[in-house]
Amino acid sequence: MENKCKNKYENKSKHEALKEYLNKRLAPSSVKRYLKEIQTYLSKTKEAKSANYGQVVGYIGKCRTINNNVAVTLHALQHYYGYLVHIGIRTNNPAKAIKLRDRKNRAIQIQDLFTSAELEKLLDRKERYRLLKNRNKIIISLLIYQGLTNSEIKNLRLDDINLEQGTVYIKAGRRTNKRTLQLKANQVYWIMEYLNQDREQLRSVKTDKLIVSKKGTAESGEGISYLIETMKALYPDRTLNPKTIRQSVIINLLKAGEDLRIVQVFAGHKYPSTTERYRVQKTEALKQQIFKYHPLDQKENVDLNDDQKREANNDQNDEHNMTTENVNES
Repeated sequence: MENKCKNKYENKSKHEALKEYLNKRLAPSSVKRYLKEIQTYLSKTKEAKSANYGQVVGYIGKCRTINNNVAVTLHALQHYYGYLVHIGIRTNNPAKAIKLRDRKNRAIQIQDLFTSAELEKLLDRKERYRLLKNRNKIIISLLIYQGLTNSEIKNLRLDDINLEQGTVYIKAGRRTNKRTLQLKANQVYWIMEYLNQDREQLRSVKTDKLIVSKKGTAESGEGISYLIETMKALYPDRTLNPKTIRQSVIINLLKAGEDLRIVQVFAGHKYPSTTERYRVQKTEALKQQIFKYHPLDQKENVDLNDDQKREANNDQNDEHNMTTENVNES
């Protein structure tokens, strides 16, 4: 098997062979970024093909001092060495076991969030391919209506959808609880059309995953991120991705007056304090708007601000005492 792969790729330039390998596994935008990272790595690393774990870690460490997005670099190298294993040049992937332990900023960026009306506009996306129309509407709608994560959407299976009851079942994840959520009428229609007409034409391999990629395989998650990335021009001054969409859905529910516990169950948060973070952020954002447009009202709001500070501090203390899994929920 390895010799077959090796012979197949030997007939092409090294760059084109690597590009073909990545194209079969990643979205076009990711391929472009990863190829750039790989080329940089190869130009700065002697005997890159035979590098060991320590050498790759050393390179990542150097990148950390000049590059904020070392995660992209690491993922690119993992795919590069995966490619070398695939064509038989290596027997192991030295980058595969590397895990970044950087402390991420978990604060919800209010300035990047969207109203429900703004999220609805994503459904107006013009489609180039008829076969992808219903599939893409399903993906977008699961993001903007149910607030699912990228991972939850890609992991949905055919039997997780109940068209008779109009529900979708989301299995428990490492950071989220299981839940069953109601689908909207238009979602049921798109899913029916997709299952009856489009999915079988798209599918090139046997899979029970609901979402099939445009390559005909089970969706890996890259296609979901790429789909949203194509619509960034709608809101160029904000960060549009599956995470900020989910955060917007949750905070919009709280703004509408939904009970904290109901929102927690809806979002699949394992701990109430995770959902509470959104309420604190919402209050802080409102306070900033009041101070911005009504500066003379600051004196009148001294007591309210102190209460808010105490509430935020209590929430931070609660989260500090929880497990890191609680902090990582989004």
